[in-house]
Amino acid sequence: MTTPLTGRRTAAAVITAALLLPLAACGSGDDSKKEPGGKSADSSGARLTVLAAASLTDVFKTAGAAYEKGHPGTKVTFSFAGSQELAAQVKQGAPADALVTADTKTMDGLKSDTATPTVIAKNRLVIAVREGNPEKIAGLKDLTDPGLKVVLAAPEVPVGRYSKQVLDAQKLTVEPVSQEPNVRAVLSKVELGEADAGIVYKTDAATATDKVDAVDIPDAQNAVASYPAATLRQSENAEAATAFVKWLSTPQAQKILQSAGFQQP
Repeated sequence: MTTPLTGRRTAAAVITAALLLPLAACGSGDDSKKEPGGKSADSSGARLTVLAAASLTDVFKTAGAAYEKGHPGTKVTFSFAGSQELAAQVKQGAPADALVTADTKTMDGLKSDTATPTVIAKNRLVIAVREGNPEKIAGLKDLTDPGLKVVLAAPEVPVGRYSKQVLDAQKLTVEPVSQEPNVRAVLSKVELGEADAGIVYKTDAATATDKVDAVDIPDAQNAVASYPAATLRQSENAEAATAFVKWLSTPQAQKILQSAGFQQP
C-alpha cells in the first residue's frame, strides 16, 4: 500500500529525473569542448618536447613563447645540444616529438626515425674574437698563427665539420687548443678569455656582442649551414608536433628567425 508520503517522494524523484535529463543531454559528446567553427577548445593541450641544435638556443626560446601564445594550452619544451648528441638521443629512444639539427647530414642519418624534414633556416660562419679584437685577427689565415689560442668544435659536430670544410678549402692548418661538443661551448671559451678566437655561427656571435666581436668570413670562403626540422616517429603527440614543425616555416616564425640573424631557407 502506498502511503501519501511515499507517493510524494516518488513524484519528486520523477520530476527531478525529468529536469536532469536535458542537462545530461547537453553535456554529452564533444560539442561542449568545441569553439565556434568546430575547433576543439582544448585540442592543443599538448606537451611537446623539441630537440634542437645548440645554435638555436636563444631564438627558439622566443619562437616557443610566440607559438604558445598563439596556441593556448600547448607547452613547448626545448632540449638543446650539439646535433650529434641529439641524434644519439633519438637513436636511444629519448621521449621527444620533433628534431631540428644544424645540418642535413645528421638529419639524413635519421630517416627511419623521422618524418620528411623541411629546412627552416640557414646560417653562416664567423670568427669570434675577444672584445676589441686585441690580436688583430682579420681572417681565416690568421688562425694558423701558433701563438694564438684557437678553439674549434669537434669534427663530428656540424659547426666543427663546417669549420674544417672552410679551412681545408683554403689549405689552412689550424691546431686548436680544444675541440668542443657544440657551438655554444666554443663561444663560451672566447667569452671567458680562455681562447683568442673560435669559429662559430654568425647568429651565436650576435648573442654575445658585449663580450666578443665577430670577424666576417667572405662568402667565397664560407659555408652555408642548413637547419632541417622534422617530427619524430616515436612522438606520442604526432599531430601537435607536425603542427609545430609546419609553423616554423610560417611568416611569423621566419620573422623571428631572421631577426636573430638566420637566413631564409
